[in-house]
Amino acid sequence: MRLKRKGINALLALLLLVAFTAQPLLAAPKATSVKVTFVSAKLVENNHVGNEWRYEARAGSKEIEEGYSVTLTVKGSETIKLEVDVEEQDKIPDIGKGSSTIKLSAIKGTVTKKMKVTVVENRGRYSGNTATWEFAFKISKAS
Repeated sequence: MRLKRKGINALLALLLLVAFTAQPLLAAPKATSVKVTFVSAKLVENNHVGNEWRYEARAGSKEIEEGYSVTLTVKGSETIKLEVDVEEQDKIPDIGKGSSTIKLSAIKGTVTKKMKVTVVENRGRYSGNTATWEFAFKISKAS
């Protein structure tokens, strides 16, 4: 009887040890603040697409103006989604869209992310010609 009791006690101790060491693995992932800065938007090539433009950028669901930052709260293995839209301003606008993601685990110090967006002329004698935009973002963990 004494041997059985020692075996049961040892098993219980082992179960408790496993339960306490596994607990951090089951805990909710820690939230991290991430700062996303929209550094610049630059028209790098324009082959007769247009000369009046509108663009916007978003990090997560937050809109960012050029030269400004937003702070996002990201958990564990989530990613940060960057999106940009470019629109040539005329009666029938030409539109280009781009998106990119970056994993929270990939952010060490400050990360620079560049995205290229192509806009295609949809009508007229220059139909099919393209304009290319380059967008630059800086991403860092907020302190």
